[in-house]
Amino acid sequence: MKHLYIITAFIIAFCFFPTSGNAQTFTVQKFNIGGDGGTDYLTAEQGTGRVFISRGSHVMVVNGATGAVLGDIPETPRVHGIALVTALNHGFTTNAGDSTVTMFDMKTLAAIKKIKIPAGGLDGIMFDEYANRIILTNHSKPGTATALDPATGAITGQAELEDTSPEGAASDGKGKLFVNNERKNTIQVLDAKSMKVLASWPMEPCDGPTGIAYDRATDRIFAGCGKASAVVNAVTGKIVATIKNGDGVDALGWDSVEKLVYIPAGKDSSVTIVHEDSPDTYSVVATVTTGAGAKTIAVDAVNHVAYLFQPVYGPPPASAPQAEGGRRPRGAVIGANLYVIRH
Repeated sequence: MKHLYIITAFIIAFCFFPTSGNAQTFTVQKFNIGGDGGTDYLTAEQGTGRVFISRGSHVMVVNGATGAVLGDIPETPRVHGIALVTALNHGFTTNAGDSTVTMFDMKTLAAIKKIKIPAGGLDGIMFDEYANRIILTNHSKPGTATALDPATGAITGQAELEDTSPEGAASDGKGKLFVNNERKNTIQVLDAKSMKVLASWPMEPCDGPTGIAYDRATDRIFAGCGKASAVVNAVTGKIVATIKNGDGVDALGWDSVEKLVYIPAGKDSSVTIVHEDSPDTYSVVATVTTGAGAKTIAVDAVNHVAYLFQPVYGPPPASAPQAEGGRRPRGAVIGANLYVIRH
């Protein structure tokens, strides 16, 4: 049986910039959706309430309004991200475990084909409707951005990047792509059709840019960084504002209608919600509590709902070796929480 917890979010208004923004009210629901496996990215299907959640070796599809599990996409080893192309009824997952992309039917969730990606290191994924391509950002050596035809799955282009840890990518809808480089602290600009690298912009004082979103109305890039995110003018490449947020950011959410940026902080168990008052002026309108480790987010800009997901781990066995990179070892998954933020 699934458990539903409804929490009225504790709202704190911070004004880091002189703005007219006011504190706003948000509510948070928590669903224990069960299932096995860890997680990375999740994707909200716009307007339908369906949420696609990476779970290590499979993808869960959940009703975001009720927490009910609607289906599952199996055999996606070390899956990281999910992209949806509604017009073609095609979905795509990045499977780092066998360096493939699974193309699936969005209605039946059945696999259509597996696409081998020779570059390896699969991580981020997004759909650029301008160039009509699926864009992969790969932790290969060197890092790469790979383009796929969303109709056939064929590889149609690739760019070599300056960092082995490229994170999220965003499109301006006019022919340019922007990729965060976490280790180099840069944003690289790519031509969306030729996949040629056009520029590299330094991001200091932004440290470790990961999540990324784009406001096409103002040509502003939102780059999620450790403890202070950055707003970049996509025409000049200059940082025009910084926003204080919690620690442990790995993705950003953007509601283009309500002009709200959602910045999740897995280490601080919170989401900082920011209003775009003008292209270069931003105000924090709320900070809501979620759960430890919830660091990626997806926004349904039609229904104005944001989703986060995080498994709950039990204690590791006493004999468990130290995890890679000095991280603490984890025990078995004993729960799995979907957090739903409504405005």
